[in-house]
Amino acid sequence: MYNNFMFKNFAPIILLTISNVFMTFAWYGHLRHKSTALWIVILVSWGIAFFEYCFQVPANRIGHAVYNAAQLKTIQEIITLIVFSVFSVLYLKEELKWNYVVGFLFIILAAFFIFKKW
Repeated sequence: MYNNFMFKNFAPIILLTISNVFMTFAWYGHLRHKSTALWIVILVSWGIAFFEYCFQVPANRIGHAVYNAAQLKTIQEIITLIVFSVFSVLYLKEELKWNYVVGFLFIILAAFFIFKKW
């Protein structure tokens, strides 16, 4: 019972995190390779996105047993912000400015309202 609870609650989060790593590279990884032809970048990004879907679809299927669709989307967005922040600093070598952090925190605050039982 406990293991099933842990699986249903945390597997979606782990799978969505892996999915978002692939998604972030598919969407933004090419920005370090601006000399590569656009059609090649599109094909490579599409190939990477396939793996993103291989994790995202099961995450939502498993997660919907515990979370509703709005909650799953909120979890995904928060994970996306975290993954993207790390990616943009470490891979793209861009600065994470204070106003970005404040904006992201407001989005994370939205999760409170979505998960709160009213």
